[in-house]
Amino acid sequence: MLSLGLSCALHLLRPNRSFRTPFLVPPPPLPLRNFLLPSKSNLQNNLSITSPSPLPLSLRNSDKIRLKMDKVDDDAKTKLYTKMRLWELPDQYIVEPTDGGTPDSFLAISRVDGSLNLIGELPQMKAPKIRNVYGVVGMLKLIAGAYVVVITERECVGSYLGHPIFRVASLKILPCNHSLKTSSAEQKKMETEFSVLLNAAERTSGLYFSYDVNLTLSAQKLHELGDESKLLPLWRQADPRFLWNNYMLEVLIDNKLEPYLLPVIQGSFENVQSAVGKNNVDVTLIARRCTRRTGTRMWRRGADLDGYVANFVESEQIMQSNGNTASFVQVRGSIPILWDQIVDLTYKPKFEVVRPEEAPRVAERHFLDLRKRYGSVLAVDLVKKHGSEGRLSEKYASAMQNIFSDDIKYVHFDFHQICGHIHFDRLSILYDQIADYLKKQGYFWLNTNGEKVKEQHGVVRTNCIDCLDRTNATQSMIGRKMLENQLQEIGIFGTNETISAHPNFDERFKILWANHGDAISFQYSGTPALKRDLVRYGKQTVPGILGDGWNALSRYYLNNFCDGTKQDAMDLLHGHYIVSVNRDMASTSQIGSSSFRTSLPLASALVLAGVVFAAMSLKQARNDNWHLFLSVFFAGMSLSIAAFVRANGRKFCNRPRLHKPRG
Repeated sequence: MLSLGLSCALHLLRPNRSFRTPFLVPPPPLPLRNFLLPSKSNLQNNLSITSPSPLPLSLRNSDKIRLKMDKVDDDAKTKLYTKMRLWELPDQYIVEPTDGGTPDSFLAISRVDGSLNLIGELPQMKAPKIRNVYGVVGMLKLIAGAYVVVITERECVGSYLGHPIFRVASLKILPCNHSLKTSSAEQKKMETEFSVLLNAAERTSGLYFSYDVNLTLSAQKLHELGDESKLLPLWRQADPRFLWNNYMLEVLIDNKLEPYLLPVIQGSFENVQSAVGKNNVDVTLIARRCTRRTGTRMWRRGADLDGYVANFVESEQIMQSNGNTASFVQVRGSIPILWDQIVDLTYKPKFEVVRPEEAPRVAERHFLDLRKRYGSVLAVDLVKKHGSEGRLSEKYASAMQNIFSDDIKYVHFDFHQICGHIHFDRLSILYDQIADYLKKQGYFWLNTNGEKVKEQHGVVRTNCIDCLDRTNATQSMIGRKMLENQLQEIGIFGTNETISAHPNFDERFKILWANHGDAISFQYSGTPALKRDLVRYGKQTVPGILGDGWNALSRYYLNNFCDGTKQDAMDLLHGHYIVSVNRDMASTSQIGSSSFRTSLPLASALVLAGVVFAAMSLKQARNDNWHLFLSVFFAGMSLSIAAFVRANGRKFCNRPRLHKPRG
């Protein structure tokens, strides 16, 4: 931990941008892979990753970043500004780099229309408001105004291959909407509604960035980058799937503001260090959330027609010890067919398979894409065999029939039936089924000389219904087994030695994966993970069961009454909904309509009042038929209102209003 603190401190105090923390293990240059080189000559190969032949995927906004690469000079990698001062003037914002030395230019942002310009000197100012900022995340344009997102607080949380990693502790939205003064009343109203959604960006959790290393790529893919790609700016090296601010960067890219183009990922970054005998073992766990089908738990389920799935997360576990570096990657994602689970005030809404005839084609697109990116794929399905989950699993298994090959395998493991709530150790049954595949796919390994000893040839894709609780427990088991194999192979562990033989290391490793699962769960469902005790302690505890109950109720409330608005905010931030004056002005009444939802408290109060009055009247009904009538009347009123709310449950929920759900 001392080395970690020194690494972060040196980065924060460095006098100029030429300082770089060296790689722990300097990788030798390797031949450049076409699919990782975002140069103009290989642009088509790059895009083919997200558009697997012969079933091309539609071009997304995030791919526009790749298409704009030819606008930027390829001669050298531009250093990012790591610290700036923001000057707030009446008519503009000025961003002044303060990394050290005298900056050549300053970024001026108009508060009228959001236009960006580089100026040679600071204007004369009287007592301006000044604050420190640590990165420009990007810009979004709405109907009349533009909004700049900046990082106002950061926290150094660790290092990735020797480079400091920072967590975004605070974001700030800077409005550039003075042009609204001359806008119509209707435009002002719409702008206000959209800008309220943008404020959700300030509350986004799990954002991480680095000024020196590309966090969107695993250690293996970083190692495979050639010298030419390593000279490119970080945003040009990035995998657009995991670039959280890909859409917001477009305006900065158009204006060629290289030193300000800071790539940000959403996910988690956890690190533990422990002494194992005479050796120190450092384990880092990174989650990278995909932005293709991003959203909240109930409003983003399954896949879209292009094969992109909800809650797709790449998890990379990195072990470093005695100069060795080993990396193992797993992925999770929703069942890759078209299905929904639209909230309707019930605790567990029913699953709906949409356009079942498209299931084989959608699943094929999804797995072809995975195969291109990771190699062979083992799909582990953890849902129940019976009930509504079972019917969904049957559709999934059926869609996989035409995809099976030597490179794509499918395994079903009924987690609830086999493991229940207390028998976490029974996951060993699953491990025995997939052990040969894990051994064959391997892991990435650099020795003490920085030479590649092994590489990972495939990936395990795990899913349950939410891809949260059961999935995290299963992935932690697989990660544990692979870490034990790595430590045995480099000689720290004996042949049959396990992590459990080292209690301190074992405890820290469990907490590492539990925190990892909590972070992913919070970003998708709004609460920490359920079954977290299985990961932390290997068994369920009474406090854990009570905590699961509270989190389950919290999920119910958030899913039904909050997540629709949150989904709108996500769609706006990621460019899944593009603001258009003509379209949005025509749909004002629709966007602002929420009469059913606002009447739910009144309906609930009437039901409760009816029950209370019915009970009071019933007490007096023995000697007075009038009270018996009143009791029946109030009870009937309560039941009628409750039945009406139940029948129209979807209308009483907080639904997305920008990008309509399929249901």
